[in-house]
Amino acid sequence: MNQQGGRPTGREDDWWGQLYGDVTEDTGPTTAPDSLDDRFASAAGAVNQRSGTGTPVPAPRADADAVRRPPAFPAGLPKPPGFTVETPPADALPPPPAPVPERPAPTSAPRPVDYVGDGPPTYAAEPTALPPADPDDLDDLVADTVLDGAHYGTSTLRAVSLRGDSARYRGEPRRDSLLTARFGTGDHALLLVVMATGARATPGAHRAAAEACNWIGRAIGRSHARLAEDIRAARRGDLKSGLHRLTDRSLGKLRASAAEQGVEPEEYAATLRCLLLPADPECRTRVFFGVGEGGLFRLRNGEWQDIEPRVTDATGEPVVGFGSLPAETPEGDRLTMDLGITTPPSPYDATPEPPREPFRFRASVARPGDTLLMCTSGLADPLRGEPELAARLTGRWSGLEPPGLAEFLADAQVRVKGYADDRTAAAVWEAQ
Repeated sequence: MNQQGGRPTGREDDWWGQLYGDVTEDTGPTTAPDSLDDRFASAAGAVNQRSGTGTPVPAPRADADAVRRPPAFPAGLPKPPGFTVETPPADALPPPPAPVPERPAPTSAPRPVDYVGDGPPTYAAEPTALPPADPDDLDDLVADTVLDGAHYGTSTLRAVSLRGDSARYRGEPRRDSLLTARFGTGDHALLLVVMATGARATPGAHRAAAEACNWIGRAIGRSHARLAEDIRAARRGDLKSGLHRLTDRSLGKLRASAAEQGVEPEEYAATLRCLLLPADPECRTRVFFGVGEGGLFRLRNGEWQDIEPRVTDATGEPVVGFGSLPAETPEGDRLTMDLGITTPPSPYDATPEPPREPFRFRASVARPGDTLLMCTSGLADPLRGEPELAARLTGRWSGLEPPGLAEFLADAQVRVKGYADDRTAAAVWEAQ
């Protein structure tokens, strides 16, 4: 704002000039004090002046909040016609109320334990500091917690993404991003859950995660009809190769975005984990795919099974894939896991691409009563490392009915000392 009466310089909104300009007359400052006692004295003087008497108005009593008594007309002022104040005789007053017997203090239900393990976590349980905001880029802000859910066919979905204790304390944005979407209608609809985690200790981690979710979401949405048909027809080979291509293209766009920003690819990168759920109640095939660390678990008959596709271990109990398919398809794909074998770089290529995370894929058939859990490392690591957390979730999620949104949020944010990263999780309950 220009103080010399000239034209304003810089970007200045009209309302600012109207509010602080010098075109509107002002009463100006006053030298008189303006305390509560001064206001009372001013009002008392006005009443005395209007009454034509010099009788002062009594000051407020110290027991002004005590029990009110019958009003008394001010002394020295003529009583208007018909104004009387009658004091009832003592024997006409109602008897005092009988004393109320003391009641015991109400007891509330105990607050659920917000952590498990041998001690409380280092950080506070609730958010402390907000991330810094740019007034010209408010779309870049990320909420502390997002929560979603749905019910289609035989499945009930619950999904949550929340900022970790460390980020809440430091005022950093949530690096995890979550996308839930439905493509198509009726029994031909396809549900998609995507979660991504940006690189640690990089300023654009939350943006990279959000871009990864949006790009794979667009790719799946444009191909959802074919994907839904392949899932129902048990075309596992087509699904794996097709989803691998869509994932590579999406992460390739992330690397291109890093180049446009002038940063290294590893500084603008993200893990990616996706789950495809057909809405058709006759199809119980659940398809997981993605790149990077995290967790894929199944709660069956009161026990947790770690079914994350591993890239170095080809042993373990196989997961049934599509029911009627053999243990190995004609394309050479095993139903138990993806070995992550990629084509080696050419020895004649002087500038080979940096090594990429292997593609992970698993297709399995859900049974009635199963609970499938896909999550980022923020929840997968404590679930693997703290048996008490696994036992707690077993007891909470083994009931006949899936938890509501608020209950699922409370379960997902049970903390464990030593694990302070963001947590993103999606769980699917199969009707019994």
